[in-house]
Amino acid sequence: MADASCHCGAVKFTLQFAPRQITDCYCSICRRYGALWAYYAPEEVNFTTEDDRTETYMWDDHSIRLHRCKTCGCVTHWSPVEPARNRMGINARMLDPVVVADASLRHFDGADTESYIGE
Repeated sequence: MADASCHCGAVKFTLQFAPRQITDCYCSICRRYGALWAYYAPEEVNFTTEDDRTETYMWDDHSIRLHRCKTCGCVTHWSPVEPARNRMGINARMLDPVVVADASLRHFDGADTESYIGE
């Protein structure tokens, strides 16, 4: 298990396991946020704070909600709009660096080609 939180601690969550892969997406929003995404099924993430601790932002095709802490502004995760989509993204920068040290890093060109670079 791995614990994570935003800078101020208002948004806290536990992952069932440390990420094995982390994605650095180069789309216009992810590169501005500086997020590194680890992907999980929603049932593999346990939020220990109330939903009202975050505010959301949607862009492009409105298929995901980007969540940020209302207090410190850290982008903590994204959740799918469609409940049937069994995948969410956790900003790995909310985790202790020791937790992500062994994860492989993938680079995703979300701006132009929608493909992983070098794969």
